[in-house]
Amino acid sequence: MSAIRVVITDDSQLARDVLRNILTRDGDIEIVGEATNGREAVELARRLAPQLITMDLNMPVMDGLSAIEEIMHTKGVPILVVSDRSDAETAYRALDVGALEVMQKPTLDDEDAQRLLARVRLLSGVAVITRLRRRPTSVMPVVAINAPPVCHPTMPKAFQRIVAIACSTGGPQALAHLLSKLPANFPAPVVIAQHISHGFIEGMAHWLASLCSMPVRVAQHGEPLKPGCIYLSPSETNLHVTPHHRLQLQQGPDNALYHPSCDALLTSVANVYGPEAIGVILTGMGRDGVNGVRAIHLAGGSTFAQNEASSVIYGMNQEAVNAGVIQHIVALDELPDRLIHESSGQRASSWMQPL
Repeated sequence: MSAIRVVITDDSQLARDVLRNILTRDGDIEIVGEATNGREAVELARRLAPQLITMDLNMPVMDGLSAIEEIMHTKGVPILVVSDRSDAETAYRALDVGALEVMQKPTLDDEDAQRLLARVRLLSGVAVITRLRRRPTSVMPVVAINAPPVCHPTMPKAFQRIVAIACSTGGPQALAHLLSKLPANFPAPVVIAQHISHGFIEGMAHWLASLCSMPVRVAQHGEPLKPGCIYLSPSETNLHVTPHHRLQLQQGPDNALYHPSCDALLTSVANVYGPEAIGVILTGMGRDGVNGVRAIHLAGGSTFAQNEASSVIYGMNQEAVNAGVIQHIVALDELPDRLIHESSGQRASSWMQPL
């Protein structure tokens, strides 16, 4: 099998050295070019036809965001943003213009190295398409996140259904597409576990808030659940819901493979809300979320999976489908209307076949 052809883009010589050291250690990845700014990355993408480009964001001459736009408008190439936490919000704007995933710059630590190698091997095989240039659009105001929770006595539940979403690779793009189609008066709270690098969740929340009619925020411990609100689990802790209709953040095990845990969130939703729960499993690699969506299914809730054709990676959702715990397999474009219908109390009567 031929080596995966990769172009590294970063204005820091040290950062490029670290990436090269990691990516070439096993012999299955070849660094075919190195760019010190976005303009060079655009040229190398055109001339070398790599299978993947790693992209820093803060660079001279042309920044990474502009380079991603130019590359995706010329000839689409899988792009992995490898950046600092300080660039988190810009990193998620990069997903909006065509990058596939965001991760923190690695060290030579073996865990960091294995995470980078896995991402490159996975994403290099993803089919991407060249994009049309977009017309400028006005930016919606960003809803404040991380507001301190309101502390008051337990209130009665103000909603009939709750939506719990699990996602990983390709998830941010899928969430942006799905959540931006939900109305401000959506009748259910939406709780989300998206696998994400530490330090990037607030940037993702700001980005999603700029796209959505509903408020988006990082979940706070003890915060009451409200309909028409979107809550993202931090990566450093696992998100749960309580019988008092509040959010709870719990530390996961030290050896946890996934941050945060999709299974932890969906299982807690199943345990508390039973048949009122709506479980959704989107694009992503691995099996996280399968046990959680199974718990919702066994509790009498509704379960949805994104179909293969609309997924960046048909992994987590395929595992859930194969486990027989998914009632509705739905294209991403159809999912907003299905959730609006389901959350209003009008439960679907028939199972859908895989699309």
